[in-house]
Amino acid sequence: MKEIVQNTELIAYCGLYCGSCKKYLDDKCPGCYENSKASWCKIRSCNIEHNYKSCADCTEFPDPRECKKFNNFMSKFFAIIFASDRPACIDKIKELGYPEFAGYMAENKLQSIKRKKSTHS
Repeated sequence: MKEIVQNTELIAYCGLYCGSCKKYLDDKCPGCYENSKASWCKIRSCNIEHNYKSCADCTEFPDPRECKKFNNFMSKFFAIIFASDRPACIDKIKELGYPEFAGYMAENKLQSIKRKKSTHS
C-alpha cells in the first residue's frame, strides 16, 4: 500500500483528494488526472477542456453548486452515501491554495471534506 503524501497532482478535478483514496493507495486507480478510463466524467472533461487544475479555477461558476456538471444527481447521491462535501473541498482549495489543500487533506487522511449533518428538527 502507498503512503498518504502531500501532492497537488493528487487533487481531483472535483476537489476530492486521490492521495487519501483507498483505491489509489492500493494501486487500483492512478488518480483522477491519470485515469483515462474516466472519460465518462463530465467534471473531468470540462476541466481538461478549459485547462483548469480543478473546479476551483472555474470563472463561469465561481460557486460550483451552480454548475450542472458539478452538482448533478449522481454527485448528490454519492455525497449522501459517502457523507462527502465536494463543494467544501473546492471552497477550501480557493481559501488555502493547492499545496496547502493537499497538505491539509494528506495530514488529516481525508479523501473529501465530510458533509455536515443537517440540523433540521
